[in-house]
Amino acid sequence: MKYARLTKEQLEELHPEFINFLATQSITADEWATIKENQPLVAEEEIDVFSDLVWEGVLTKAQYLEHISPNQMHLFFLRENNMALIAIKINKENIDITTAEGYGWLKENLGDDDVVFMSASKDYSEDRNADKFKLIREGAVITRGDLYKWFERFVDVK
Repeated sequence: MKYARLTKEQLEELHPEFINFLATQSITADEWATIKENQPLVAEEEIDVFSDLVWEGVLTKAQYLEHISPNQMHLFFLRENNMALIAIKINKENIDITTAEGYGWLKENLGDDDVVFMSASKDYSEDRNADKFKLIREGAVITRGDLYKWFERFVDVK
């Protein structure tokens, strides 16, 4: 498996798509029930292949990722040949930007010496979707890019 197996909840959400996936392999509902019961490893392999297909589609479409921790924000724009990063670090103790109060403080104090903006860009490896997935594994989430677009006004994005 290249990425990660979808959770039970994710598989339930994608049930119609999974049925279509099985149908493309000429596996009927009855055959699937038999496979699950008599060949659980084969069933798991099918779920793994489906999971990778889903992840591949999601990662290919993803344009923005965000990773926010109490004192740092990493905002990624997933461009065609590289990813751009806007990083914001808060050097003031007791400010947690994952809370409404802390984020409000950040918005009100963008020019404060304790708020550090950085930007960078990085070319993808040979497998751009694996690069994106690595960031997700490390805690990033796929977004519409609202924060990136808002903060890029304050940073010279590379």
